[in-house]
Amino acid sequence: MKPIWSVGLMTGTVLDGNIDVALLKTDGERIEAFGPYALVPYDAPIRPMLEQAQAEARVWNFEGPEPAIFAKAEEALTRAQSAAVRQVVEGAGMTMADIGVVGFHGQTVLHRGPQKGGLRGETRQLGDGALMHAILGTKVVYDFRTSDIRAGGQGAPLAAAYHAALLGTAGASGDSAILNLGGVGNVTWWDGKSDVVAFDTGPANAPLNDFVRARGLGEMDRGGALAAAGTVDEARLVRLLEHPYLSAAYPKSLDRFDFTASMADGMTNEDGAATLTAFSASCVGKALDLLPQRPKKLFVSGGGRHNPTFMAMLRQRAAVDAVSADTIGWRGDAVEAECFAFLAARVLRGMPISFPSTTGVPQPMSGGRIAG
Repeated sequence: MKPIWSVGLMTGTVLDGNIDVALLKTDGERIEAFGPYALVPYDAPIRPMLEQAQAEARVWNFEGPEPAIFAKAEEALTRAQSAAVRQVVEGAGMTMADIGVVGFHGQTVLHRGPQKGGLRGETRQLGDGALMHAILGTKVVYDFRTSDIRAGGQGAPLAAAYHAALLGTAGASGDSAILNLGGVGNVTWWDGKSDVVAFDTGPANAPLNDFVRARGLGEMDRGGALAAAGTVDEARLVRLLEHPYLSAAYPKSLDRFDFTASMADGMTNEDGAATLTAFSASCVGKALDLLPQRPKKLFVSGGGRHNPTFMAMLRQRAAVDAVSADTIGWRGDAVEAECFAFLAARVLRGMPISFPSTTGVPQPMSGGRIAG
C-alpha cells in the first residue's frame, strides 16, 4: 500500500474537554509526513455527558444492560469528532476525498485487564464508527481494543507499533524509550531490531487532576506550582509503592480509576499534590526496572510533560534522563492521536497492532473494525 493521509483522533481519560486531531501520511510501517495537528474543544454540554458516562460505567462494571447515557454520549461524541475531523482537514486546504482513513479511538469509559482466576478482560470505548463513516464518507477504523481483549490480551497499551516507528527515526537501540503521560502512564521500549515491550506504568495525571478539582483549585496543577510548594510524605509514598501492580510482570494495563486521588486523603493541598506527583514519577522508575534493558533516556509525550515539577521528579525519582518529545522534533501533544492514524493504516493492511510483549495476546494480531 502506498502511504495515505490518515486522520487520528484521541480524547484522553482525563476529560480535558478537547479532541486531539492529527494527520499523518503513512503506510502503517513508515512515517512519510506529519500533517496538521489541532486541539478542537467539545461543545460545552458534551464534557459533563462524558463525565456522567464514566461515573455510570464504574457502577455498571460490565454487568447487565449498558447505562442509557452511553448511547446518548456516543452519538454526541461521534458527531463532534466528525465535525472536528472535517474542520482540521478543510483548514489544511484538503477535502475528505484526500483522506484514506480515519482512526477513531473513541472515549474509554471503563477498562479492565484480564484478572487472576482466568476472568477475561473487558473494555468499552464510546464511538460509533458507522455513524462517522456516514457523516464523513471515508473509511473509519474504530473499536481498536475489543479483539485484543477477546483473544485474552490486556487491550492496552496499543501505542507500541507507532512508538517503535518513532524510536526508529531517533536511531533507538534499547538505551531510550517513550513515556506517554496521560491519565495513565505507559512506556514503550524497543531494541532497534525485533523486540518491543510496552505496558502501563501506573497513574500519571489522573489522580493529581482529580485531587486539584476536588479541592476547587482548577482543572490541573498548572506548571506544577502546587506540588512544587509542597513536601512529599515519604512514608506514605513508600506504602503506596508497595501496590502489587507496580512489581507485577508485564503485560499489564490499568483503568484510569485504578489509582485515585484518595491516595492523598487528609493531606494539605500542596503536600497532597507533591505526593501524588512523586508517586506517579516513582511508578515510572519501578516500570523501567522491569524492562529487558533499563533505558538511560525517556522521550516524554502527553500532557504530563508540561508539568516541570513532574518532569523534575521523573529525573530524580525514576533515575532517568527525561526530556520532552518535542526536543527531537516530535509533537508531544499529538503523539496519541498520530498513533491511531498510524494504527488505522495498519488495520487496513491487516497488519498486527498488538503483540505478546505489549498486550499479552498469544500471537501478533490485527484488530479494530472497519466502517466503509
